[in-house]
Amino acid sequence: MNRQIIDQPKLEMFQKKFKQRKNNDIIANAVIKNGINNTALNNNSIKNMHYDFSVEIDVGRVTNQKKSGRCWMFAALNNIRYSISKDLEIKDHDFELSQAYTMFWDKLEKANYFLENIIATAELDLDSRRVMWLLNEPTNDGGQWDMFTALIEKYGIVPKYVMPESYHSSNSRYMNKILSLKLRDLAHTLRKDYKLGADKESLREEKETMLAEIYSILAYFLGEPAQKFDFEYRNKNGEFYRDADLTPQEFYHKYSKVKMTDYVSIINAPTSDKPFDQTYTVEFLGNVKEGPQIHYLNLPIDKLIDYSKEQLKDGEPVWFGCDVGQWSNRDLGIMDTKLFNYAEVLDTKFSLDKGQRLQYGESILTHAMAFTGVNLKNEEPLSWKVQNSWGEKVGDDGFFIMSNDWFKEFNYEVVINKKYLSESDLESYQKDPVVLKPWDPMGSLAIK
Repeated sequence: MNRQIIDQPKLEMFQKKFKQRKNNDIIANAVIKNGINNTALNNNSIKNMHYDFSVEIDVGRVTNQKKSGRCWMFAALNNIRYSISKDLEIKDHDFELSQAYTMFWDKLEKANYFLENIIATAELDLDSRRVMWLLNEPTNDGGQWDMFTALIEKYGIVPKYVMPESYHSSNSRYMNKILSLKLRDLAHTLRKDYKLGADKESLREEKETMLAEIYSILAYFLGEPAQKFDFEYRNKNGEFYRDADLTPQEFYHKYSKVKMTDYVSIINAPTSDKPFDQTYTVEFLGNVKEGPQIHYLNLPIDKLIDYSKEQLKDGEPVWFGCDVGQWSNRDLGIMDTKLFNYAEVLDTKFSLDKGQRLQYGESILTHAMAFTGVNLKNEEPLSWKVQNSWGEKVGDDGFFIMSNDWFKEFNYEVVINKKYLSESDLESYQKDPVVLKPWDPMGSLAIK
């Protein structure tokens, strides 16, 4: 018997085993007609995932990133927006920060970051894994908290009316396509000049001209960022205020009580190569070259839960990163490990645990949102209220609900104010980070 191939005797054995399965025709007809998710949907999960929370923050309406991968920006800007609107008592939270402004600077800084990495690896063969990794995706919309921190600390923030959405900030596919084409073109030029004898400092001189061209392309797609503006708003009492001639940096430092450097990124990566109580960074992952770099502290999942709970109880939302496509339903806005009975319907088993799912490419961080509530029973979380950025037509007016079991299995990162961390965890955060390879699963970006 040749065990390397599928031959006729094997096919007959497969068919026989399928026909022996209980209710095989009924299940096949249901899945073929309705799809696996509708067939496997667990109504008990829907009943249990009701939108009631013992701790809840009124953050106003959700925002909409539309056809872009800026979830990480939206989640972070929503937290700052809530802080400003609460402090200034802006009417009905009728206030939003410009995501297009942040996007512009992120794209420009990512272009510089990419070209610097191309220069740094100029001596490597084109088909080396690192160079091919860089060229695979020169730019995209995704990001991480530390990347957001680097942008805001350098460029500040502006209200949305100062730099509104453009067609391509909300529909970024073709902008990214053209930017990637241009950046690969520039990478070819830099590598060619290096082979012809140019040293790396002269390549950096070339890069300045290249970045000026990238700036112009971005201005065509997104508009040019304002250097100064008037901040105008009306509070809940109908009183009008104006603060004139502010720079974006002045606006951030004056009005945002959320200061980016007060927060740390805590991850849960339960894999044998990443011991807990150690910090990590990722090679080639970032945007602002001179800004804060990726710096994760790996902790057990119960600590992520406890710190998130404490920050919410103190009235502050929690930015987090998760694998949003796992055991979730966009329309219902439910994320629950019991939402679909896949194993029962298909008469099979799934045995990978959280760490194994990371190691075998089954799950990575894909999306960033914010916790704005938690339902506690005897101080133990049952479910979490989630502020998404997919508009108001999904979930409960755009808000989602997450079971605590789902948090444990598919949540990978929370961002917590340092004041909530224990002394030992703060001490661990100060450790020099282990540098992970570019393709490590913890190098994934929130981009859904």
